[in-house]
Amino acid sequence: MTDKGFSADEIDTSRPHPARMYDYYLGGKDNYEADREAAEMVIRMTPDARPSARANRDFMRRAVRHSAAQGIRQFIDIGTGIPTSPNTHEVARTVVPDARIAYVDNDPIVAAHAGARLTNTGNAGFFLADVRDPDSILEHATLRELIDFDEPVALMLVALLHFVRDDEDPTGIVRTLGKNLPSGSRLILSHATTDFHRDVDADAGEAYKNATSTLTLRGREHIEPFFDGFPLVEPGLVQVPSWRPDTPLPETGEHTRIAFWGGVGHKP
Repeated sequence: MTDKGFSADEIDTSRPHPARMYDYYLGGKDNYEADREAAEMVIRMTPDARPSARANRDFMRRAVRHSAAQGIRQFIDIGTGIPTSPNTHEVARTVVPDARIAYVDNDPIVAAHAGARLTNTGNAGFFLADVRDPDSILEHATLRELIDFDEPVALMLVALLHFVRDDEDPTGIVRTLGKNLPSGSRLILSHATTDFHRDVDADAGEAYKNATSTLTLRGREHIEPFFDGFPLVEPGLVQVPSWRPDTPLPETGEHTRIAFWGGVGHKP
């Protein structure tokens, strides 16, 4: 099921959109000139932007597999972005074949691809909504049809909250989204940071100033509180390549400058 909820004239290709910029970092083709120009500006400022995006995507896959292995059969993927295989449902179903997934994004371009790439296999739905209005997500008919809130759920906020400004209360947003999740639920969260790039003088946020969402990079001390009510599972909040890696990490190399913190919390 796909609730597009938009008309074609709502697709603004003149302004960069974070989902399409992220698609460009990942090597995708579902982006426009404005997205590519803004993404290249970020890459010039921080050459690690592209490997950081790929490492974050790998974290998502490992976190979803781990959650499914722990018995989670339902996933709410907010800010899913342009579909890039393997997507959440593809990863989860390698462990739980009947996993149910609700995809949410605020970019109409994502909606345009959802029917072909995200929801065509059943037990999955997509709808347009903005994380800044968490109640509209929780009350949406598509979510209510797919997700049973009497059973554990994995709430996914992967590479999303750095597009929420401090004055938009990201901590309150996470609290609202997680408050009604039952015991045993998971919070899968990653967040961009400058903690590993303190020698970079340029501000990557400049590249997002004309985008549909601005960029707010945060340090570890400001990211960890997002997990309040969801104690972190081992190894805690770590640089994303170090979260339960499934291949050996080199002693040195680009992984030491990956610009993301990531973790998984478990609701007692």
